[in-house]
Amino acid sequence: MSASLDDLPLRDDLRGQIPYGAPQASLPVTLNVNENTHPVPEDVADDILDAVAQALRDINRYPDREFTGLREGFADYLGHGLEAEQIWAANGSNEVLHHILQAFAGPGRTAFGFTPTYSMYPLLTGATGATYVSGTRGEDFTLTATDAAEQIDRAQPDVVFLCAPNNPTGTPLSLDVVEAVYEASRGIVIVDEAYQEFAPREEPSALTLLPGRERLVVSRTMSKAFAFAGARVGYLAADPAVIDALRLVRLPYHLSALTQAAATAALRHAPTMLGMVDDIVAQRDRISATLSALGYSPYESWSNFVLFGGVKDPQATWRGLYDRGILVRDVGLPHTLRVSAGSEEESTAFLEALASL
Repeated sequence: MSASLDDLPLRDDLRGQIPYGAPQASLPVTLNVNENTHPVPEDVADDILDAVAQALRDINRYPDREFTGLREGFADYLGHGLEAEQIWAANGSNEVLHHILQAFAGPGRTAFGFTPTYSMYPLLTGATGATYVSGTRGEDFTLTATDAAEQIDRAQPDVVFLCAPNNPTGTPLSLDVVEAVYEASRGIVIVDEAYQEFAPREEPSALTLLPGRERLVVSRTMSKAFAFAGARVGYLAADPAVIDALRLVRLPYHLSALTQAAATAALRHAPTMLGMVDDIVAQRDRISATLSALGYSPYESWSNFVLFGGVKDPQATWRGLYDRGILVRDVGLPHTLRVSAGSEEESTAFLEALASL
C-alpha cells in the first residue's frame, strides 16, 4: 500500500490544497492555456539549436551564475535606457515572481492582488509562508486609480500584484492605476506584463515608470509573444537594489547553460519572433467580433485570449466543444469561458464548433 498525503508530515497550510494545473488533452485544437500556437520559425530554430549545441560543449562546467549575456539581451530588447544590472531572469515568470516573494514576503507578511486575477499569485504567496489578501474589481473587471489606491491604503501589503493586461480577463490596466497604487503602498509593487506585447503598440509599458521608483518591478515572459513556453524563461526589470535582493534567495546556478543559450539566441531574432503577434491580435479581434455576432459578450482584451460571457451553461458548452475536438478554459467565473487566439485555422475551428452548439 502506498502512503497518502494524510500519512505524511505535510505543512498544515498545505493540507487540502490542490496543485495548479489546466486540463490537458490530446485534441486537434488546444486553446486553453494562452500559448502561442505558432511554431518558432525554422531559421530561428536552427540558430537556437546551434547555440544550444555550442553550450553543450561546456556542459561539464557550471553555467554563468549571473547569466550576463542573457541580461544584456533582455536590456537591449526592453529598451527604455535599461542596463543589465536592472534585469533578472529565471525559469519562467512564475519563478521570477517566487523570487520576489521569497525576498519581500514570507511569514508574517502579506501579498495583495485584485480578484479575479492570475491564480498562481495566492499559490506562490502561500508557498513562501505569507498571507494572500484579495482585493476587488469593478463588474467589468476594470480598476480605477482611486479605488485601487484606497484598497492598498487600507491593506498596506508588503507585495502588490498588478496584472497588466489582466489574466484571466484580458482587461487593460492604465498607468495611472500603477502610479496611484505605488504612492499608496509601502511595499514592492509588481506589474506583471506577461501579455504586454499583445497590447496596442501606442500604449506605454510600466517600464516608463521605473526611474525614481525603487519599489517598482515590471515582470515579463518569453512564453507568450516569443512562442517559448516550453523553454521556461521569465524576466523582470527593476532598480539594481531589487536585483541584489533576489540574489539572496535564488538557488545556485538556477538558469542552466542550455536555457541561457536558447533564450539569448531567440532574443537575437526578436523582430522575427514578434512578427507572429500581429497575426494573433488579428485572430483575437476576429474571435471577439464573431462571439458578439453569435450573441455572446466578449470582454475587452489586450492579451492573446478572449474571456466571453453570456454562456448559460459553461460546463455543457465546454464539453460540447471538447467533443468537437476543441479545448478551451473554464476559469470559474460565472457564465464565462476563455479561449486563446490561435492560428486562423484554429480560430475558425473554434468559432464553427461554438456556432454548431
